[in-house]
Amino acid sequence: MLPLTTDPSSRPGAPAPRRRRRARWLAAALGAACAAALLAGCGHGGTGGSGETGTPSESASPTEAAPPGPAEPTGPTATAPDGRGVIRPMAAPAGCTSTVSDSDAMKQALAAARPGNTICVLGNLGDARLSIKSSGTAKAPIRVVGDGRTVVKGITVAASFVDINGINAINPHAPGISLAGNNITLENSTSISPHGDDADGIRFWGSNIVIRHNTIQHTSNAHKAHADCMQTFATDDESPASQHILIDSNRCEDISNTCLIMEGPNSEAGDGSGVGATNDVTYVNNYCQNHADEALQIDDVQNLTITRNEIAGDINHAFALQNMTTGTKVSDNKINPAVRYEVGMDDSSKPGYQGPPSGGNP
Repeated sequence: MLPLTTDPSSRPGAPAPRRRRRARWLAAALGAACAAALLAGCGHGGTGGSGETGTPSESASPTEAAPPGPAEPTGPTATAPDGRGVIRPMAAPAGCTSTVSDSDAMKQALAAARPGNTICVLGNLGDARLSIKSSGTAKAPIRVVGDGRTVVKGITVAASFVDINGINAINPHAPGISLAGNNITLENSTSISPHGDDADGIRFWGSNIVIRHNTIQHTSNAHKAHADCMQTFATDDESPASQHILIDSNRCEDISNTCLIMEGPNSEAGDGSGVGATNDVTYVNNYCQNHADEALQIDDVQNLTITRNEIAGDINHAFALQNMTTGTKVSDNKINPAVRYEVGMDDSSKPGYQGPPSGGNP
């Protein structure tokens, strides 16, 4: 049973970071100018190749690095290109049970949250990480809502029936956003320049998780990290297998490693729990610009649909399917012509496969 009071990525004795794939080059971290541009609505186009000012130290705590965002965020005004990424502008939050604009008030409101509450978080909260451990219910989820200009130093959900919308995690300690629980929705939010640990933008564990219209930028392999846009693995009770996952219309830009790495409970790494299954995953309409050998690395995941995505990186192949990743459907993806082949697959992953023929190894 999944405990809902800890962040699996930072607990004592957590599994060692996953580092099996080599990035082709290191991505630079987002500097102050680029973070400000994102919050001003200018940071959605391109791949973040300019205005970067360095890489935060892996050993720095979330309070040690100065936040690169503006002191008074003005908020994005542009919509996501091609409908992929955060949606801006956003309306002011409505139906607020409480409205907070400083770190102490946010912590108190989140600690006191009850099913059906809407916590509205506004402004730049500096070094504070948004952390919620209280669960809602199916009929009364807990909502944490920003206005698209809200800045925090990371997001942790360790609860169920929680919706997060319109929050910017700028220069957070990695994972920039951590989702652990069931029936969680993350929308219209960002994870920009995560650092420390394995430098991942988003990690998730659980069932019925929706990750939609988010922007993740500038994950860096500095300090021996394996910096992915999104990741899940199934190693123990606190990092369980995930089911019924929708990853829809997100934007991963300037990612050192994969845009999505999923490892089931019987992964080739040999550290899986062997309990349950990671299955029923839809990866649709996402933008991926990354620098590893592949865009998606999928290991021991069943019934995966990959459709209508744009793979923009100059990489070896787009989708790596291995170790009993069966029942995969691949269709209608736009692939950079520089990519050598779309799908790499081993023999164990061929049962139930529908899509382009395998062009080589996963």
